[in-house]
Amino acid sequence: MLQTRSILSLLILTIMSSLAFSADDLTLSLRYQTETTEGSGRYHRLARHATWKPEETAVIVCDVWDLHHSLNAVRRVEEFAPRLNELLKDARSRGMTIVHSPSDCMDAYTDHPARKRANDAPKAAQLPDDIQSWCSRIPAEEQAVYPLDQSDGGDDDDPAEHAEWAAKLKKMGRNVGTPWLKQSDLITIDEERDYISDRGDEVWNVLEARGIKNVILTGVHVNMCVLGRPFGLRQMARNGKQVVLVRDMTDTMYNPARWPYVSHFTGTDRIISHIEKFVCPTITSDQILGGKEFRFKHDERPHVVIVIAESEYETNRTLPVFVSKYLGKQCRVTLVHGSDKERNEIPGLEALMTADVAFISVRRRTLQPKQLAIVREFVAAGKPIVGIRTASHAFSLRKESAPEGLADWPEFDAQVFGGSYTNHHGNKLKSTVSIAAKTAEHPILAGIESKSFPQGGSLYMTSPVAPEATILLTGTVEGRPAEPVAWTYQRQDGGRSFYTSMGHPEDFEHPKFIRLLLNGVHWAADLPPAKNVAIAANVDQFKKHWSLMLVPASWEAASAGVLKGYAGVAWYRCSVRPRDKWIDPAGLMFELPRQSRGVQVWFNGTELKRRPDRKRGSRFLIKKDLIEANDANLLVVRIDKGDGERGWQVAPRVLSGNRKLDLQGRWQFRIGDDPAWSNIPLPARYGTSTDIVFEP
Repeated sequence: MLQTRSILSLLILTIMSSLAFSADDLTLSLRYQTETTEGSGRYHRLARHATWKPEETAVIVCDVWDLHHSLNAVRRVEEFAPRLNELLKDARSRGMTIVHSPSDCMDAYTDHPARKRANDAPKAAQLPDDIQSWCSRIPAEEQAVYPLDQSDGGDDDDPAEHAEWAAKLKKMGRNVGTPWLKQSDLITIDEERDYISDRGDEVWNVLEARGIKNVILTGVHVNMCVLGRPFGLRQMARNGKQVVLVRDMTDTMYNPARWPYVSHFTGTDRIISHIEKFVCPTITSDQILGGKEFRFKHDERPHVVIVIAESEYETNRTLPVFVSKYLGKQCRVTLVHGSDKERNEIPGLEALMTADVAFISVRRRTLQPKQLAIVREFVAAGKPIVGIRTASHAFSLRKESAPEGLADWPEFDAQVFGGSYTNHHGNKLKSTVSIAAKTAEHPILAGIESKSFPQGGSLYMTSPVAPEATILLTGTVEGRPAEPVAWTYQRQDGGRSFYTSMGHPEDFEHPKFIRLLLNGVHWAADLPPAKNVAIAANVDQFKKHWSLMLVPASWEAASAGVLKGYAGVAWYRCSVRPRDKWIDPAGLMFELPRQSRGVQVWFNGTELKRRPDRKRGSRFLIKKDLIEANDANLLVVRIDKGDGERGWQVAPRVLSGNRKLDLQGRWQFRIGDDPAWSNIPLPARYGTSTDIVFEP
């Protein structure tokens, strides 16, 4: 009996010891995105749980400098740095390794113990290739479209404030373009335990010497340094570390005046989404510190969650485009797509739990009870809801009950939208939409002319609507009674809803419908109607900003006919990343086959001299002193209208002795003529994007 008790006591102590050890581990929720089906271009935003041992985990703080050339960048760092410092303090107390990496600032730390500690770390048995170099792209990003234009440097300052700030920096004796000298004093460096390094090989030595398997990246700026530095996300991901980004402890360099013309904070969201799809998962600071995740004080965007689970009207194609073009300035948007494999699953629907507005585009889906409960709880909380087209019969089957184990909501239309959808008129019957009497002043109709317009697709039979509904638009088919097409509804739970039975793909081609839907989302989110909404023709995108263009191709073919007949000046640009061993001692040669007239070429901002060649077209010498080896280089080509070919029929290439690099693929393209387009105001590693990189 005594022996049995001893064994039990030992077992209890072992279990308690194990539990105590586990309590110190990091339990994280890693958010990532995966395609609904390979090649679909649509993504589920999901999370998986991970448990990391602190002693196997490092936090790298990237470029949280003391000063920056952008005043707004400084302000945002000063806003989140105190919480970042608390995160580092907590991580340090758990036994995690802290590496401070303020690039270009090592002179300030020559005698610092943390700098010496990094220098003295044992050399790793094997260093990854290019670990000392900037990483412009990893293989997973090769087919991705980069989500924003940062080629202007991303400065979002007010011009007058920026000028005053530049003058202040100059008065301080700082270089106005690169004023940083050290890490921000808001971040504590522990002399006894931390490390300081901005070198990829040194950081790798530290990680290997300490047995680090997991890396947490934080700092600025996520679209430039955090991604690309030798110790950044890409290098960690491609070299086998389990790496995550702390998505609420970072910022972007993005100017809302550049494509895609969204708010600064939406620009950050777009980069984080790119990272979750192609680079690594993300976490938030509250997973380590507790409390709530950090949010910038000026980020007042309502969170709109758009649930898309219908294939009848292709809203899985039209709504993401609508979001990208029109909702990014005022709203934070999460897209949730139904499963392509299992009809009655909507992965990521949990996003509604943090939403301010729900936007429903679902058709006849029955869900697992716990998933439908999320929708029911959102409605019961009195939160605003927008519905489009098939949302009236989102969670009910036609005259059938839900299959066993699944749940439906046949009263959704009546309870949430105040409607009574029964069917629709024939697809061949054309409907005309008009503004309802006495509602022209409603904010949802702001900017919409009173003249009737055609509806795409069939007219839904939606009447009668509830007395609490305010009808905004009606639709008529010849010889049939008018039907409500758009209305608002004050729900019994206290919430308000906006619904429109429009939403056919042809509707998304009509400016009035675009304005209606945009105003409807703004109204639901308690925002004023959008002003100066530009619903531009396709050709304007090539004039207004750089767009992707396949090479080789004619302008007409590559633009799907949009540029048919255009014969003006055109510009192309890409990024070339040659390795030092690949570069010929005499330099490189850019060759543009079959182009002989009206061509100018710039390499890293320096115009190259043309060498006509009757057999090869045009050649341009790139002298070796212009080339940044193992790094991104900006290549820009201007084609004058006098050339006449209206595109490239053969891909250009870069020659290095007998070796060649074909520049066949995606370039950025723009029509018009501005000498400033020959260069960008910062090194190509920062300003160019992953989707236009060519390397041997």
